[in-house]
Amino acid sequence: MTSGLVVMLLGSAAGLSWLLTGRMLDYGRQRLMDLPNDRSSHEQPTPRGGGLAIVIAFSLSLIALFAAGLLPWPLLMALSALVPLAAIGFIDDHGHVSARWRFLLQALAAGWVLYWLGSIESLQVNGVTLSLGPLAWLLLGLFIVWMLNLFNFMDGIDGIAAGETLSIGLLAALLLVPGADGDLPATALVALALAAATGGFLLWNWPPARIFMGDVGSGVLGFVLAVLALWSANQQELSLVVWLILAGVFLVDATLTLLIRLFRGERWYEAHRTHAFQHASRRWGSHRAVTLSVLAINVGWLLPMAWLAATHPRWELAVLALALLPLTLLAFRLGAGRP
Repeated sequence: MTSGLVVMLLGSAAGLSWLLTGRMLDYGRQRLMDLPNDRSSHEQPTPRGGGLAIVIAFSLSLIALFAAGLLPWPLLMALSALVPLAAIGFIDDHGHVSARWRFLLQALAAGWVLYWLGSIESLQVNGVTLSLGPLAWLLLGLFIVWMLNLFNFMDGIDGIAAGETLSIGLLAALLLVPGADGDLPATALVALALAAATGGFLLWNWPPARIFMGDVGSGVLGFVLAVLALWSANQQELSLVVWLILAGVFLVDATLTLLIRLFRGERWYEAHRTHAFQHASRRWGSHRAVTLSVLAINVGWLLPMAWLAATHPRWELAVLALALLPLTLLAFRLGAGRP
C-alpha cells in the first residue's frame, strides 16, 4: 500500500469524523443534552452522542481497507461486533439500558471476537508460550469486557478518552513499524484509522468541549483496542503486555478506583466522581491540564516502556510492573476511589 493512499484514507477518516461530529452537535442540542449533576465533571449543559461520528468514520475505513485487500476477513468480522455495541450505547445515551442487558451484549461480543480470532488457547508472556486451554477464553473474554467498560468509565472530562485513544493508536502503529516487512500490517492500519477517526472528533471535544462522546463511542473505543491487542498478540506482532503498558493510565485509574470502591462497600456500577483524573481536574481546576498530562505520560513514559517490553520480551512482565507502579502510586495519592 502506497504512503499516499494511507494518508488519503486517514485524512478522509478524520475529515468525515469532523464533519459528522458537527452534524451530531446540532442533533445533540435538540435531543441529547447532558445536564450537569453532582456526579459529573462539567458545569455547562453539553450535547452528547458525538461518538457516533467516530463509529461511522471508522467503520467506513474498515470497509475501505478490506476492499483494498489490506484487512483480513477474520479481523473485519471480529471488529464488526462494534456495530451492536454502538447501537446499544446510542440507545443508552437517549434513555437507559439496564446493566444486565449491556453486560449480556458485551459478553456476546467478546465471544464473537474470540471465535473469529481462532486459536487462542496459548499466550506469549515473557517470551514463553503459556498453554491456558479453555481458561484462555474466559480470561481474554473478561479482558475485552473490561477494556470496553473502563473506557466508558474513564470518559469523564473533556478530551481524555479521545486523546487516550488517539495516542494509543498512533503509538501502537509506531511500535509496529519496525516489524513491518514492506507494507504496514493490518493491525497498524486499523490502529491508524481509529486514531484518525477519533482525532476528527477530538477537534470538537478538546477542552472546553463543545460535544461529548457518549456511550455510543466510549465503549467502542475500548472494544476496538482490545480486539487489536488480541489480534496482534495472536499474529506475534505485539504482545498483550505491550498493549497493557500503552493503556496504562486508563488501566490503572479505572481498576484501582473500582477495587477501592468495592473495598469501601460502594455500588461499583453507579456513576461517581472518584477516579484519579477527576480528582486531578478538580484540584487543578482544568480539564485541559489533566488531558495534556495523560498524553505526556503516554509519550514520555509509557511509549519507552512499551518499546522496552517489545524489544526485550523475556523481561516484559518486569517492564509492565515498572511502567504501572508510579501510575498506581500517583492515582492512589490523587484519591482514586475515595470521595
